[in-house]
Amino acid sequence: METYDAIVIGAGHNGLVCAAYLLKAGYSVLLLEKRSVPGGAATTEEVMPNEAPGFKFNLCAIDHEFIFMGPVIEELELDKYGLEYLWCDPSVFCPHPDGKYFLAHKSLEKTCAEIARYSKRDAQKYREFINFWSHLMGAITPMFNAAPQHFLEIATKYNYERLYDVFATIGSRKKVFDFVRTLVTSPEDLLNEWFDTEIVKAPLARLAAEIGAPPSQKGTTSGLMMLAMRHNQGIARPRGGTGALTDALVKLVKSKGGVILTEQMVKEVIVDDRVAVGVRVAGGKEYRANKGVISNIDAQRLFLELVEPAALDSADPELRNRIERRIVNNNETILKIDCALSEVPRFEAYHHRDEYLIGTVLIADSMQQVEEAHTLANMGQIPDSNPSMYLDVPTVLDPSMAPEGKHTMWIEFFAPYQIAGAEGTGLQGTGWTDELKNKVADRVIDKLADYAPNIKNSIIARRVESPAELGERLGAYKGNYYHLDMTLDQMIFLRPLPEIANYKTPIKGLYLTGAGTHPGGSISGIPGRNCAKVFLRSQKSFLGML
Repeated sequence: METYDAIVIGAGHNGLVCAAYLLKAGYSVLLLEKRSVPGGAATTEEVMPNEAPGFKFNLCAIDHEFIFMGPVIEELELDKYGLEYLWCDPSVFCPHPDGKYFLAHKSLEKTCAEIARYSKRDAQKYREFINFWSHLMGAITPMFNAAPQHFLEIATKYNYERLYDVFATIGSRKKVFDFVRTLVTSPEDLLNEWFDTEIVKAPLARLAAEIGAPPSQKGTTSGLMMLAMRHNQGIARPRGGTGALTDALVKLVKSKGGVILTEQMVKEVIVDDRVAVGVRVAGGKEYRANKGVISNIDAQRLFLELVEPAALDSADPELRNRIERRIVNNNETILKIDCALSEVPRFEAYHHRDEYLIGTVLIADSMQQVEEAHTLANMGQIPDSNPSMYLDVPTVLDPSMAPEGKHTMWIEFFAPYQIAGAEGTGLQGTGWTDELKNKVADRVIDKLADYAPNIKNSIIARRVESPAELGERLGAYKGNYYHLDMTLDQMIFLRPLPEIANYKTPIKGLYLTGAGTHPGGSISGIPGRNCAKVFLRSQKSFLGML
């Protein structure tokens, strides 16, 4: 029987980051991945080799922002393993039906000048808005890079610059109350308070909704910091696609002696006398862990499917019920469209320039359209009568991902995981079929063609992945690539539940990492790093007891 110090379930980017830190500390590590390739949601693959040979697609994550809020890249020296980032500037282009458009540059001044063409007031308020969120982002960054309930460790990370950000955010009685209101109100209410024009409100609302909730939902304003991030540290993509981050991590892990086994579906975490001692994979083979098992999958699948009920109840008789009933996942996920193109989409009515496509293109006509896109999905309806979407043309910035002169396009369209009234039909009983997903994709492309009329004739081939297929491929509960909703009640020291928020569980030697842990989803590597720190600290505490 093969034995390692630590076994990581799932070789997504957080699992790889966690393994890298443990390997650097001298521990032996095995990663078990159910897919044929590591990376989880962070892969770049040639998925249409016959219809579109040489075209490489990011199958889930694409734009990187949060990874620059932590030290993972520098500490792991990922540049030595081939990782190179390309920066997106401009960062957002959002055309509107009336011929106007929002264009965000990394430069706040240049962005405000663009907005001032339509509203001088909104340009000034935008500057104030971004400054507020920038200070807030600076104030909370130390909280991201530590276990959320290790308050003393968090406090030690506040230097003068961070303390200034804290003061700028909550440095007076009025600021404190305004800050609290900002957190508990909705993006829609806050945007209506700050701005007059849909030119500004619609793209801000669309980016805020990336956390998977409609703009009207209270307690989801944290998504409004997205543009502040793009103005400060910026938004970037690895050369060669998101999978280049995974490739660098895999090279690092293997160089340190780590073992990555693919097509290994973990079926059980083996618990002996309330201690996790290994795992069993499909086919029955067992792997033993001397010091711990680290789960990079969501808490619901881990505790409700991989841990024997008696073992969990023995460690904590209340945890099973709380995981079943308290962790919240709404019905919203994404339908993913990847296209191989003969040319870029051309927004001729908007003074088209290819550089507008370097960053993110948003089809967000109004806050109302964004609201419908998310609310209807939560209700089980497909919001495709007037689609809103988030799309990238990554080959404008990185031509290496397609044959010379050709391009790829990445489209994210919010859709329900379970279609109302179609229960028990389609894939996994969700109602999604190949015919339906392609009809929806047709309507999404029709909407895009209203802005870029050349798009239909430029499509060489396309791949459409329904929410059910996405969930099945990623192993994501209800297709939620964030593992669980990123709402205020499930963030920081409450994620995924207060008693397991510090990456440790009631079962000794069983640890949590991944999108379902603090600070949440997206590409950051921070959950992996934080979990590794907790694991290593636990080993030192154990040795100190001997």
